[in-house]
Amino acid sequence: MKLIVGLGNPGEKYNNTRHNVGFRVVDLLVQERGLSWKTNKRLQVEVAKGDNFVLAKPLTFMNNSGIAVKKLMTNYKCQMPNLYLIHDDIDLLLGKIKIAKNRGAAGHHGVESVIEHLKSKDFNRIRLGIGLSRGDPVDFVLNKFEREERVEVNKMVEKTIKIIQFALENDLEPAIDRY
Repeated sequence: MKLIVGLGNPGEKYNNTRHNVGFRVVDLLVQERGLSWKTNKRLQVEVAKGDNFVLAKPLTFMNNSGIAVKKLMTNYKCQMPNLYLIHDDIDLLLGKIKIAKNRGAAGHHGVESVIEHLKSKDFNRIRLGIGLSRGDPVDFVLNKFEREERVEVNKMVEKTIKIIQFALENDLEPAIDRY
């Protein structure tokens, strides 16, 4: 069972913000796969189940994402190599995608929380470039994309979906080269 977790903040207020690009990817995957979200209050997540995978969005807010991810890992008996975390990255140019494994959080508080709660960094991360921070990083990630940036963001999200779909049947690392 593969566990694919998009990081973001719950609530209308945060829809389409830079910090919620992870949510956006899993939302579109749910749509494309004809699945639907179900809220699991005990796990503090929204989940959508496929045949060999679970898509999830933590409802704990970004900086406490590790609480929900730990509960998901335990509930679904998921092993570390089968965890895929999708999140924004202000150190990557807009539209750039990088795959990482066994790396530090690089200041991303959501990833820090996951590492802290899992007591490991040995999981797959799909880092999505939201543009280099201009000014206060907190304000930057909580703002929506500019109109002229949206085309590039849409391309990045679509490419990420293809990477994940490939990874569901294969390993993740070759997916980045394929797409």
